[in-house]
Amino acid sequence: MTPYALAGGESESRIRGPRLDAGLHPSGRWVFTALLVGGLAYAGYSIATDTANVGEPMAMGVFAFLGLALLIALGFEFVNGFHDTANAVATVIYTHSMPAPLAVVWSGFFNFLGVMLSSGAVAYSIITLLPIDLMLHVGSAGGFAMIFALLLAAILWNLATWAVGLPNSSSHALIGSILGVGLANQLLSSASGVSGVDMAQVRKVLSALLFSPLIGFVGALMLLLVMKRFLKDERLYREPEGDAPPPRGIRALLIFTCTAVSFAHGGNDGQKGMGLIMLILIGCAPTAYALNRTLPESAMPAFVRSADVASAAYAAHGTGFALPLDHARAAVVEGVRTKKINTPQVYEGLSTLSHDIGDRIANYGALSRVPAAIVPNLRNDMYLVLDSTRMVTKDEDAKSRFTAAEIDSLNAYAGQLERGTRYIPLWVKVTVALALGLGTMVGWRRIVVTVGERIGKTHLTYGMGASAELMAAATILLAERFGAPVSTTHILSSGVAGASVANGAGLQGRTVRNMALAWVLTLPVAMLLSGSLYWLLLKLVAGLAG
Repeated sequence: MTPYALAGGESESRIRGPRLDAGLHPSGRWVFTALLVGGLAYAGYSIATDTANVGEPMAMGVFAFLGLALLIALGFEFVNGFHDTANAVATVIYTHSMPAPLAVVWSGFFNFLGVMLSSGAVAYSIITLLPIDLMLHVGSAGGFAMIFALLLAAILWNLATWAVGLPNSSSHALIGSILGVGLANQLLSSASGVSGVDMAQVRKVLSALLFSPLIGFVGALMLLLVMKRFLKDERLYREPEGDAPPPRGIRALLIFTCTAVSFAHGGNDGQKGMGLIMLILIGCAPTAYALNRTLPESAMPAFVRSADVASAAYAAHGTGFALPLDHARAAVVEGVRTKKINTPQVYEGLSTLSHDIGDRIANYGALSRVPAAIVPNLRNDMYLVLDSTRMVTKDEDAKSRFTAAEIDSLNAYAGQLERGTRYIPLWVKVTVALALGLGTMVGWRRIVVTVGERIGKTHLTYGMGASAELMAAATILLAERFGAPVSTTHILSSGVAGASVANGAGLQGRTVRNMALAWVLTLPVAMLLSGSLYWLLLKLVAGLAG
């Protein structure tokens, strides 16, 4: 007998909990294994092919190191799958709309589809939280220590909360890990200012994480009240009868909402792993992955014109004295590090770098023809100018200095730089999609029970499940449109709580307190874990080098 049946005084024959112990068919396990092995083999083949095509085949030791890093990154997405996506299937399972084994396979497939059709905007909104000095030297010992530390910290916290059945946010854990590495890097380097953390991006990301659960709670509550006002079918608001499936129309609605949440989760959460994998690839194989070599040669003239126009716009507000290339680079790095980007010295540096980038691309004719020895330096300059230009165009002080036409030209230039440096190869999308989709089919029971039984005091009704998932899917898809990383877990569980209140059911105080505690603790714990791991890994590398 389920807890909510006892609380509501219902008989076990009237309200029967779903079967959660049914496993996949034996043939399903073979398919699962084949997809897992096939995905890893596809990743290995793609890396070997890509590096060979640019004339820089990878040494076996570097290939093995890259493989380990990719396994950890894909492991994060796998854990994310079974930790977060249980939220999407809880409603269809507890309303008997789909049997549990079918629901998790269904959800896994639409997670896969969501990743494959994602825009990539969220991937790089996460990366911009990382320290600029580590981003520019991602292939260094510090860069690799950063990546391993933040991934391991996020995985450890996700596994810890999963073990006790708490719907914790993988997004929250990853962002906390990134912030921890950034702060640790700042403390260890004794740098002045706030170079370890991009506070503007932190505020944007944390605002999305803070407000999205409130939107989920209030939105689901209001949606269910509207449904009660206009949809008078009482079956929507009563506990399911026994283990019979809901009426056809209601069942279709619940399956649709599960599908929408799964698709939205894949589109938003899958991108976080993509961004981190791109960092790993840029560090280990910069020749193949640091620049978008798939850009056609026909796009290069527009790229060069954009660089020249931006260079002229910056020079018009600079010192009037051209800087040597090294001095220009140092001036821009210092401006980004101290967040004092709007000075004539920095503008002059950006003008010099932009002119040099345009010249080099014009000389080679296409990014695919940039020599291996030049790639890391060119990529770093492009990345540095891109981030600096984004900062300039968003700053109110800069907007008062530059004309509207100049701001438009800088935004166009930033778009060209973004196309050249921020891209996701198809094989990265496929392997992340497989990791997230397959993870959905493993270990989902703990979180499903929490969402289905331990938030509200009564059994989940059809209307409660539909309103919570509709609001969650809409919120996540909107966030993905604007490149904002949000938590499926927080939005969906908050939506279930809001729907429970709207349906006249109380909330189970202990579960709500535990969920709130996990939400509050995730950032500081993940920051402490990742910062400590970063320090330990740097010490380990220094010891091995000594």
